[in-house]
Formats: sequence, C-alpha cells, structure tokens
Amino acid sequence: MIVITYGSDITKNTYDTLVASDIAAYLDKDFAVSLKPNLVVPGPASNGAVTHPEVVEGIIMYLKDFGVRRIKIIESSWVGDSTIRAFKFCGYEDLSRKYNIPLIDLKSDSCTTLWHLPENPNRTTDDDGVQYLTEDDMQNRYPIKVCDEAIDTDFLINVPVLKAHCQTRLTCCLKNLKGCIPDSEKRRFHTLGIHKPVAVLNALIKTGYCVIDGICGDLSFEEGGNPVVSNRIIAGRDPLLLDSYCAELIGYHPDDIEYLSYGKKIGVGNYYSNDTKILELNTENKSTVDTRGLNTADRYRKLIDEDAACSACYSSLIYALHRMGGIARLDEKIHIGQGFKGKEGKGIGIGACASGFTKNVKGCPPKATEIIEALMC
Repeated sequence: MIVITYGSDITKNTYDTLVASDIAAYLDKDFAVSLKPNLVVPGPASNGAVTHPEVVEGIIMYLKDFGVRRIKIIESSWVGDSTIRAFKFCGYEDLSRKYNIPLIDLKSDSCTTLWHLPENPNRTTDDDGVQYLTEDDMQNRYPIKVCDEAIDTDFLINVPVLKAHCQTRLTCCLKNLKGCIPDSEKRRFHTLGIHKPVAVLNALIKTGYCVIDGICGDLSFEEGGNPVVSNRIIAGRDPLLLDSYCAELIGYHPDDIEYLSYGKKIGVGNYYSNDTKILELNTENKSTVDTRGLNTADRYRKLIDEDAACSACYSSLIYALHRMGGIARLDEKIHIGQGFKGKEGKGIGIGACASGFTKNVKGCPPKATEIIEALMC
C-alpha cells in the first residue's frame, strides 16, 4: 500500500498521511522509534537536498498521539561534512528542543559488522534449526558495518528525500540507509560499486516504515540547487516498492536503477505494479512536474571516465560541468574515482585519487570552482 498526500501544508499532510496509512498495524506504543532523515549537507530543505523538518515534525506528532514516548532522530551526513552542522542549519535543533527529542550523530556511534547470506538451497539445517554454512556461503557472504543505533532500535522510520543522484540516478528509501553506516564504510561502498552494497544494506537493516519527502527534491543531483516543487508526501511499508514507484515519477524504469534490481533479486521487497494499492489524499492540490531533460548528470556522462568515484567528488564535477554548460569541446574524457589510484596517464584527473594524470584538480573532494578554473585553462 502506498499513501500519497498533496499540498503545501507539510506538517499536517505528513500527519494525515500516516493516519491514512497502515503503519498502526506494525507500530507499538512501547517501541523505541528512530527517525532517519536525509541531512546529507547543511542547508535549507527548499534547496532540494535534505528532509524538511516539517515532515519529521508531522511524524513526531503522529507518534506522540499514538502513545510512543521513546523517539530519536539519527543521522550521519556525507563524508567530509558535519552532522552537527546539518542538525543546526537544517532546522533540527529547533525540532529537538520543541519536542525534547535527542539528536544522534551516527558519525560518533559504535558499529557492528552484519553478514548477509544469499539464498542457498544446498544449506543444511539440523534438528534444532541451526543452519550449516556451505563453502559457497563462505565465499559469497557479504559483511557490512552498521551503526549500532540503527540496529538496536525497535522501529526505524526512514524519511528520505525523493531526488535524483549524479551516479545512481535515484536516491530515496534504499540509498538513504547509507547514512546508517560509518564514514569508512561509505567510502568502501563506492569502491565496491555502490549498487550491490546499498541493496545488501537494506536486507540487513529492518525498516519499520518509510515516509518520503517529495516536496521539492532536486532532480539533478543529491546536494540540491535545482529543486522541482512537487508538494507531496509518500508513505508505505516496503522501501523497494516505494523506490520503484518513485523511480517512475522522475522518469526511470526500476531496472534502470541497478541497486533496485539487485534489491529485488535478494528479497529486499517488491516492485510497484498495477496491482499496488495507492491511496491519494488532497488530490485537488496536485502539481504537475515535467521531468524531461532535468537530470543534468545524464547529459554529462559521455564526458566522464568514472571508476568507483565518491559522491562528493563526482557531484562537484557535475556541478562544475553544469555551470560551464557541458564544455562539449573537450578533446578527452575527465577521469575520476578511486579506481585511478596509483595510475598515470594523459588527460584530466579530478581529485586526489586521479592525481597521476597530466592535469589534476587536487582535493578530496575538490571544490566545483576549482574544477571550473582548471578546465577553463
């Protein structure tokens, strides 16, 4: 079931969305509940990058009316930025004081390694229900370090922003849980290719419910700056169902997003289909959003040779290219990513990892202004 509420009264619409949803079937008033917004960078939600505090406020109001008294807000901003600054500049310190709810910076949290095991029909089970790992299991099991606050909670409410991403095209429910791992693991995710580990992470962390901020997510890349006003709250139980639905809202088929197709393969959830029940509220407030041609990152992929690049570095490059109008007259591709560490070559390298190229923009990550200056020379 997916519930969608339209309109600009964000707090009320979030509250009404949860009242109309099936969250009560899974929630208990004695649960310890953790809310996980997307506060990737410090800045106003109107910029299209972070979860509106009004959305989280609507959830808090619903939980308190339901009888829940143990509520936390947990988050870890992207590598290189401060969660504490994000809490302040995104309006969450005020929210914390108003409702006496703690803000937990997961960058300071302890973590536990969890192991994902793919389905294996050859695995045997003894009379006590204990499964024995096969040799294939030992080779294919997948370890991920997860922050303990995200594991120990009774009920995790995922509160992502529906927006585009410069590498994965979509970031919403599944990718938002990347904020539940330490920074060292975030870097490793990109080394591994981002898609598979994001899907596996969602198989390891149990999401209680998802409330998506679809107010004005950026449809170019994840740090904001090109918001498109949609004024909708989207909620449901199955994060993959919601992400597959939201992928279509911004112009992609679910299988265009690699971590969605892999998530489906390993049983994270189900894709949206014509049989999915959708309840829409305040339909008179619907706004029309034309997504054609808005994904800036797609227009620049042909200029870039990317190998395991981190989001912060890659988005700086996309921002620079966008500001420069694509500089389509480049004679050679721009190289970026951890895969270029220790390699030398002719051409342009972006960031510390690609320092072996004849022309390099230093930094980890470099600023977009520095990339612009280098490319214009």
